[in-house]
Parts: sequence; C-alpha cells; structure tokens
Amino acid sequence: MIDRWPSPGKLNLFLYITGQRKDGYHNLQTLFQFLDYGDEMTFAVDQQNHISLLNNIANVACEENLIFCAAQRLKARAIADQRCQETVGVSIGIEKKLPMGGGLGGGSSNAATTLIALNRLWGLNYSMPQLAELGLTLGADVPIFVHGYAALAEGIGEQLTPVAPPEKWYLVAHPGVSIPTPTLFKDPELTRNTRVRSVEQLMHSPWSNDCEAIARKRFRKVDELLNWLLEYAPSRLTGTGACVFAEFDSEAAARQVLTLTPPWMTCFVAKGANMSLLHRQLSE
Repeated sequence: MIDRWPSPGKLNLFLYITGQRKDGYHNLQTLFQFLDYGDEMTFAVDQQNHISLLNNIANVACEENLIFCAAQRLKARAIADQRCQETVGVSIGIEKKLPMGGGLGGGSSNAATTLIALNRLWGLNYSMPQLAELGLTLGADVPIFVHGYAALAEGIGEQLTPVAPPEKWYLVAHPGVSIPTPTLFKDPELTRNTRVRSVEQLMHSPWSNDCEAIARKRFRKVDELLNWLLEYAPSRLTGTGACVFAEFDSEAAARQVLTLTPPWMTCFVAKGANMSLLHRQLSE
C-alpha cells in the first residue's frame, strides 16, 4: 500500500543574526511560518531490508539526499532500540514543487516528513521531541518541520518557542539563481550583531532579514525581484534566499499581482499556516 504525505514549505518572516560562535556557526532569531504549499511524498513499506528512492534529484547523490539519510538514521536508531527488525524497508517517491536552494526549507521538510511518516508506518512510536533530536543531526531546520507549528527559533535554530503570527497570503518568487548559504554567512559585510530581543518585542516590531542586504548586493536578480515586488506589497528575502516573498491580506490581492509578474519570474501564491500541512494530516 502506498501512503501519501505532504512536505510543506516555510518562510522566515524575519531573520536576525545576533552573533557568531567560536565553532563558526551563527546565533540567530528567526520566525518560521509554514506554507499551505509544498512537495508530496509517497511511502511504500516492505520487509525487503532496503531503502530506495524512486526519484533522482539533480546533482544530489542518493547517499547525500536528506530523505535517504533520514530513513537510514531512523532505521538504525530503531534497530538499536529494538523497535523494528533489520528487514524493514521502504520505497520513497517525491513530487517536487519547492525550488531547491530557495530558502523554503524543501530538503529539511522532506527529511522531517520522512521521519514522521516512517515513525508511523513502521510502528516505531518515537515522540516528536525524539524525532526532532534525530532531525537536528540532519540539519538545523529539520526540527521545526518535525514540530510542525510556527515558532521563533533561536541558537542555531534548534531552540523553538511556539508563536502565532497572522496567517497572511504570500506571493513567493524565485529569481532563477541559487544562493549557497555559506556564501552569505562568510561575507565580511554580513550584520552579525543585531540586538537580542524578547518574543514580545520581536512580534511587535517591524520585520526584516539581516541576510537581505548581502543577497541584493551579491546577486543582481534578487535585487531586481525585490525592487519589482516592493512596488506592490511589503516584500523580503526568506532565510538566506534566493526566494523572496510579498505579503497580502487576501488571496485575491496576491493573485492579482501574480498576473502582472514578468516572464522571468517563477512564482506561486500560498497562504501562511501556523500548523503545517503535515501535522494537519497527523491530527486527522
């Protein structure tokens, strides 16, 4: 039997870099909200002792694919904990909608959906905190997708405080370039000393992204895209990019601007969601 599971995207509604640690990682404060839009994954479990991916992702080896890594680590943990047999296996398919390297969390979301789906389908009964802890070994953004609720993330992204920002409509646009995260975080001009603020202060202040100035300076297409969107609505970079988003109070307003976008923009309209599509399916 094939089970279908959503793997939603996310936005960083703000991103502030508050310092750099001795290990090179950056401390931050960022607000995650999910989108009612994303990839769709399929899982067909078996007892063939094999984890297989039905879709190849360009320029990503199977052993480096976060979907494969998530399934492998979960299986290894479950065998060590005597929660499953070594023969357990799965075939995983994915329909990709989220652009790779766009700052929408596609890979992290895929890993989280894999952990949650296989935890259920393999009957492992790990708690969400346990899955989030395992997810953190795969990437800093995986735990937010495991938890499935809008949150303020601090530290390197692993310290989560649930929040409930307005669920606005967004026009999300990709400029057609890829921004490697290390490129921004290694830039000497990056702001690294934004003041740490309380949740209350952050939620009631104007929002921005400390990575945006560098992205606009280093990547001309990002600058062009933001200049165009800012004529119609408040717009910002999400995460370290390259995607940007414009926020609207209604779907109609977002779709009206979508009809005006030039051909070189790749865009979609989605609604913000404080509970992810993945967790909505779990609750049902």
